[in-house]
Amino acid sequence: MAKWRFGIRAKSTLALLLVCLVVLVPVAAIGMQLFQGLREHFAETWARNFTELHGERIAGPLSREVALARRLAGSMSIRNWLRREDDEALRQQARLEAEGYRRDFLGRAWFLASRGSLAYYFDDDATSESLVPRYRLDPEKPEDAWFFATLAAPTQVNINPNPDRWLKQVMVWINVVVEDQGERLGVAGTGVDLTTFISSFLHTTEAGVTPIIIDRKGAIQAHPDPQRIAWSSGATGTVSPAHTFSEQLTGKEDAAHLAAAMRRAAATPGTVEVMPALLDGRRQMLAITWLEPLQWYLITAVDLETIHLFEDTWVRIAVGIVVLVLLSVLTLFTLSVDRLLLQPLRGLHRSAMALASGRFDVPPPDAGRDELGDLNRAFAHMARQIANQTQELEDEVRARTAELRDANAAMAASQKKLGDSIQYASLIQRALLPDRALATLLGEHHFVLWRPRDVVGGDFYLFRAEPQHYLIGIVDCAGHGVPGSLMTMLARTAFDDAMNRHGIEHPAVLLEQADATLRGMLDQAHLPRAIAASTDAALVYVDRNARRLRYAGARIDLYWSDGDTVHELSAERRSLCDRKKGEYTEIEIPLREGVTYTLVTDGYLDQAGGEHGFGFGDTRFREVLRHVARLPFDHQAQAVDAALESWRSGLPQRDDITLLSFRID
Repeated sequence: MAKWRFGIRAKSTLALLLVCLVVLVPVAAIGMQLFQGLREHFAETWARNFTELHGERIAGPLSREVALARRLAGSMSIRNWLRREDDEALRQQARLEAEGYRRDFLGRAWFLASRGSLAYYFDDDATSESLVPRYRLDPEKPEDAWFFATLAAPTQVNINPNPDRWLKQVMVWINVVVEDQGERLGVAGTGVDLTTFISSFLHTTEAGVTPIIIDRKGAIQAHPDPQRIAWSSGATGTVSPAHTFSEQLTGKEDAAHLAAAMRRAAATPGTVEVMPALLDGRRQMLAITWLEPLQWYLITAVDLETIHLFEDTWVRIAVGIVVLVLLSVLTLFTLSVDRLLLQPLRGLHRSAMALASGRFDVPPPDAGRDELGDLNRAFAHMARQIANQTQELEDEVRARTAELRDANAAMAASQKKLGDSIQYASLIQRALLPDRALATLLGEHHFVLWRPRDVVGGDFYLFRAEPQHYLIGIVDCAGHGVPGSLMTMLARTAFDDAMNRHGIEHPAVLLEQADATLRGMLDQAHLPRAIAASTDAALVYVDRNARRLRYAGARIDLYWSDGDTVHELSAERRSLCDRKKGEYTEIEIPLREGVTYTLVTDGYLDQAGGEHGFGFGDTRFREVLRHVARLPFDHQAQAVDAALESWRSGLPQRDDITLLSFRID
């Protein structure tokens, strides 16, 4: 009788049925999104209506005050009197004219400031006399800068919130330039108490609402926080960045979006532009409208997290119910999954971890009658195969390890033999250098800097002495390391053969003979043409009796310096064993007292270093020679070596280096 199997598919179906219960979660999320969108819509509508309403409340009275102030400034009596302030009849006519306007102003006050006399006149209900100077304006005083800035401004009307030193109040001053036939005679205007704005606009009872007024440049003209207002910005034309509205925005692109919204609002006065922004670090909705008569922007900032547009009680109840249902569904789903899926999987996990740690004796979990049971049986079979294969691999690894150990031992022995051979070759190469002969005959009047790039190198130097005659030279063979050292053996043999045949008196003859000998050796070896076998060399013959020096070189120049100047004898530009045979000539100069002669291979001159990794170069080398020419030779050696090391700055040595300096006194 076939047994009924409750497979994993059926279990998944059951789990899916349970998951369907949590459809409420996305429904709730969608509901919250709709609620948030509705909230933003109502906040935008509320901000738009609030801004339009208060824009009309502010623009209407102030527009009326601006119109009255314009009429006052345009009065013929006022203009005539400002031209002749000492005329009593004109003063009385102007006083009567101004008195009529005073009764119409909301603040029942006016002021006049004369450009000619710099007198400041003021009249209100408490004033007993009119057109009597209250104050003399001073261009040196900051508090009087508004007057001179207004006269200098291109516009005729200027509206400026500013603390008044006489009234001890914060006023919105309406400044109108008095003009007559193109001449600016002074400034007339009135003031409106700022408390009117605070009571009707700035002080709203709605939480999360911040009303703000800014000018065309973004300077804050009115704000619930007086410290943020840019006082006198309209008159002086200057404003601190901290008092501009754009500086209050903290969003990355909010300032650009604000500028675009302000342009749109100014283009269509009376309309309201709405935009989201981060203001004081909080997400807010900004409603912006342009007050054309005042040249101001009216802004209402609505904090979406603070403003109360709905009754939240029913929202909290709905959220609580949703959370309770969600927790219940999640609990049921968790218990079901744990019982149906997780417990069998934990047994399989324990067996897998034991297998991963190398323990093959741990029994696999019990195999059920569903897909998990099939997985457990497959895992048990896999574990047995892994155990067998692991044993086979361990046996093979042990065998391979033994083979590698023997191979490494043989390789280490071979490497030691090769290293010992190279070290021995280095001792032989060093022993062939004429250090003892140089020390015996030249003593402290010479030094040699010989520095192979590797253990052995392709550079060496020559010295052969006869009574009162010396031959000194350096040779730079192609290559370095072991190939270069083998070339030095051939070159040394070639030069010894040349000196034995022709003596040491003619360096050019020796170079030509060595070139011919080397070419014969290399031709017998049948070397490929691609292998470099060129050799640079320089030979100096010194005749102490005749006090003469004879030099010949193949791509190695002779330098000499007395400490004041540096001279150079140029070598032929073709090396020994070059593709085209070179012709070498001798240069003879008199020996000079106290002069240091120097031969150097290109390994020194081409050494990379400095800030950009350029070669040391001939110019820098000549300067070093001039600097050290008069020093004792042990100090010269230290200075030349230190100059190279300082230039190299830790970069690897590029080539073999040989430098030989001597003096014949």
